[in-house]
Amino acid sequence: MKFTDGQWMLQPGVAAHYAAEAYAVEVHEDRLVVLATTRPIKHRGDTLQGPTLTVTLTSPMSGVIRVSVEHYSASQPARLHIPMVGADHPAVQVSQTDTHARLTSGSISVEVKKGEGWSLIFREGDRILTQSDWRGLGYIQWGANGNHVHEQLTLAVGENVYGLGERFTPWVKNGQVVENTNKDGGTACEQVYKSVPFYLTNRGYGVLVNEAGPVSFEVGSEKVARVQFSREGESLDYCVIAGPKPKDVVQRLTALTGRAPLPPAWSFGLWLTTSFTTQYDEATATHFIDEMKKRELPLSVFHFDCFWMREFQWCDFEWDPRGFPEPEAMLKRLHAKGLKLSVWINPYVAQKSPLFAEGVKHGYFIKRDNGLTFQTDQWQPGMAIVDFTNPAAKAWYQGHLRRLLAMGVDCFKTDFGERIPSVGVSYFDGSDPVEMHNLYALQYNEAVFELLKEVQGDDALVFARSTYASGQRFPVHWGGDCWSTFESMAESLRGGLSLTSCGFAFWSHDIGGFEGNPPPAVYKRWIQFGLMSSHSRLHGSSFYRVPWLVDEESCDVLRVFTRLKHQLMPYLYAKAFEATQTGVPLMRSMLLEHPDDPACATLDRQYQLGEALLVAPVFTESGEVEVYLPEGTWTHLLSGEKKAGGRWYREEHGVMSMPLYVAPGSVIAWGAETERPDYDYARGTVLRVFELAEGATARFEVASVSGGIASRGTVKREGASYVATVTEGALHDWALEIDGQRSPVLAEGASLRWGM
Repeated sequence: MKFTDGQWMLQPGVAAHYAAEAYAVEVHEDRLVVLATTRPIKHRGDTLQGPTLTVTLTSPMSGVIRVSVEHYSASQPARLHIPMVGADHPAVQVSQTDTHARLTSGSISVEVKKGEGWSLIFREGDRILTQSDWRGLGYIQWGANGNHVHEQLTLAVGENVYGLGERFTPWVKNGQVVENTNKDGGTACEQVYKSVPFYLTNRGYGVLVNEAGPVSFEVGSEKVARVQFSREGESLDYCVIAGPKPKDVVQRLTALTGRAPLPPAWSFGLWLTTSFTTQYDEATATHFIDEMKKRELPLSVFHFDCFWMREFQWCDFEWDPRGFPEPEAMLKRLHAKGLKLSVWINPYVAQKSPLFAEGVKHGYFIKRDNGLTFQTDQWQPGMAIVDFTNPAAKAWYQGHLRRLLAMGVDCFKTDFGERIPSVGVSYFDGSDPVEMHNLYALQYNEAVFELLKEVQGDDALVFARSTYASGQRFPVHWGGDCWSTFESMAESLRGGLSLTSCGFAFWSHDIGGFEGNPPPAVYKRWIQFGLMSSHSRLHGSSFYRVPWLVDEESCDVLRVFTRLKHQLMPYLYAKAFEATQTGVPLMRSMLLEHPDDPACATLDRQYQLGEALLVAPVFTESGEVEVYLPEGTWTHLLSGEKKAGGRWYREEHGVMSMPLYVAPGSVIAWGAETERPDYDYARGTVLRVFELAEGATARFEVASVSGGIASRGTVKREGASYVATVTEGALHDWALEIDGQRSPVLAEGASLRWGM
């Protein structure tokens, strides 16, 4: 939200009160409390009237500074904030001189200037990260538009801003106005399903605005050398998170707000759905599954979308008997085919659902201010919205899902949760509906994931569209409603890169696009992109997404890239486990992986899966693609071609290929299984070594299918020989491969030497 009209004027009706000096600083053992006046205090008369701001500086965890700003402290209800499950409030160092006061937490410090001239400076060591200075911190009065608090933090020359949730707009957020409000808008606009009020910069720090309700960001757009964030109300809360590298920032962010648990290995395989408004029943599903098997197209999960329930009754959690007369027997038959099974749900109950009257009677739904049930026709006619702040409503909702799990359902696609009313409604626990608008999606997914964890244990998994900050704790998330075009494929990738930069470890998207019928070129290239993502799902709206309805070549592409992903699973699942331990996502922007390479600062059409594998999806019918390779000699995973890094390449790839490059000095654990993602990764493993320098040592990890690491070790190059040593765990029937040449298989043993 813009409060100014250019550099010198204000918007009509705006009265702005900016922090002008730190009039008094209270030094406590664990905090600094600053009385910031909005005018210089020259004499006693200046202390009369006009707002002051109380600024409290604390640290929720080492390497993080929290800034809490208040105007009126008792005139509004208790606030809702982002869950900070990792906050441990460490010991801090507090000091002051005649001119400054400083609070230090780990590597980060904040320094407040005493007296006239407002200044908050955030440093990591001696390096200035950012600062709030002249007219940075402000209290705004704007008549009917309400009162607001804003902060402006400086941007250095060449500093780029990333993140702010799953944003489909340009990857670099400089120049954008970003509204931190969840909306059901699709991928083709500035609206988002997953708002996260966190931004990361290429200078190696991040800012988390610790607010549940709407926050408006002006990213170099109101003041081009500043990021402004504001909220309506009497207070504002934010955290500055130290690096020094972007990965370090994400690690600290997720240590504070929570990290993702490890999804089951089977979930990394191919998902196929019924699509949305297509005609389907048990016979349709069985035909698709059997045809996939006949065509040797590996399939791991089958998903039933909305119409597994009767129309107008979502959700009643009952199979439509017209299409699924014996659902329990059907699920048993499909399980016997080696599949996991998913069904669609949302947190709404239509008026025609048999559960509607029960929910109204017991007060399980969000209510209007008059105490009656809130209803809307947007989506399901007359629907009500489950109130998850009511423990009884949460248990009631979970109880119906528990029935489905007992029947044989393995996981749920938790759709919707964005169109939640912000005015004129009330919650069971009295929460502010404005602040609950974003938090609702978090509570919804938490309720479902909590039940799955209880019943399924380590197999717990949702496939969620909406969420909020800290939602990475309930994986997996997918990108929502995209179109069947190359442009939408690219905007989906931008959304994924933005979300994973906010600490979300696992992300997916609808292969082929959701809306429309993809042309063959789009479908085949999206297959490649989809299989080179953490989770891979074929899904559409009004058209099926099975490949033989596109063309026969699409079947070949799907087969090749599904099998490729399966063979990469010993490496990919190890990186997935690493993400649960460090918070660094499996899909990584080039900036995250190569922060010291200026060329990587703006790249949004390629990414990395872990530190070893670079992926550049193809967005053209011709197969032409531009890819940037950082320094070193990179090897094409599929062809073995080597290319010098530190430069751009323009390539052309047939539909059985794409730019997949392995970083120099890498060891990729290559699996023996092509037909499924979940198998014994430590048996039949090939350690593929890429461009290891003379005398250098590279480390490798092989995942365990049950989670964790089955084996760790090193590969060292000694002249023409390579020595692989297992230092932890064991490998069985394993081998080395260098430049496409494979060593003899070692049945058992912890060391293998092989010369070329």
